[in-house]
Amino acid sequence: MSEFHQPVLVKQVQKFLGEIEGPLLDGTIGGGGHSRRLLEINEKIQIIGIDRDPQALQETEKNLENWKDRVKLYQGNFKDFPGFMERAGVSKLGGALLDLGLSSHQLNSPERGFSYHYDGPLDMRMDPREKTTAAELLNQLSVPELARIFKEYGEERWARKIARALVRERKNNRIKTTQQLTRLIEGVVPYDPGGHPARRVFQALRIAVNEELKDLGLTIERLVDYLLPRGRIAIITFHSLEDRVIKKIFRDLSQCNCPRDLPCVCSGPRAKVLTRKPIQPDQEELAKNRRARSSKLRVAEKLESGKGKEEK
Repeated sequence: MSEFHQPVLVKQVQKFLGEIEGPLLDGTIGGGGHSRRLLEINEKIQIIGIDRDPQALQETEKNLENWKDRVKLYQGNFKDFPGFMERAGVSKLGGALLDLGLSSHQLNSPERGFSYHYDGPLDMRMDPREKTTAAELLNQLSVPELARIFKEYGEERWARKIARALVRERKNNRIKTTQQLTRLIEGVVPYDPGGHPARRVFQALRIAVNEELKDLGLTIERLVDYLLPRGRIAIITFHSLEDRVIKKIFRDLSQCNCPRDLPCVCSGPRAKVLTRKPIQPDQEELAKNRRARSSKLRVAEKLESGKGKEEK
């Protein structure tokens, strides 16, 4: 894999998706690392790759050059996948993969503004065509609005205190850069032995700017509708908020939600969860890629019709 991005849990993704039949939707294709492995081992697989980041698509095109006749790439949000499937001439999927993390390239590019380790503009847009940047949110929203973002998307204990400090600061100095924000947070948040004090606010801002959690559960439900029977959906998350959403939606998809003491009037379970506990990187991978440490993989398989309450 190139230096653009080192994909995580590749062996585990291969285990679950390596033998699928039918097209694979790689909804956040990044640099194409997962798709490349699947193309290498499955000569029948076709990839529909989606990413909001044009730089990621350029890298993917280079990385998958040897399989270009089996790959179609589109810039956009994976939540709009039905339109991209239509453009690709595909009506059903053998599998779907969503890697919801940032690429190494995005984190290591100061001009993108994703990391508190580098100084750069507070941008954080995955798709540069979008209008709202992190700086605009920080300089326009009220204390309650900022505190809600930090609390809801970053689980930040000091959310309101940070929000008040930001609003005071911007009266004299507009919040423009990552290091300006980082220094302000460091002056407000007590020392945290668990990690850098700015990490939760940066996570929260990135999620807010890109609306990462908006309609995520609904999108996964729709993806299952587009899977062939026994088609699989694999999702990699990097923080607890995303993982809780995936865990809940997989649980709902695998259950009949009718009262247990009444006859089933719904269509029954739609999917079977193949990973009762999330799969995490092994020690070998962690030794090579420290950024993989928070990644979790969950996989579900679409049931054939007529299963009723069998999986309850």
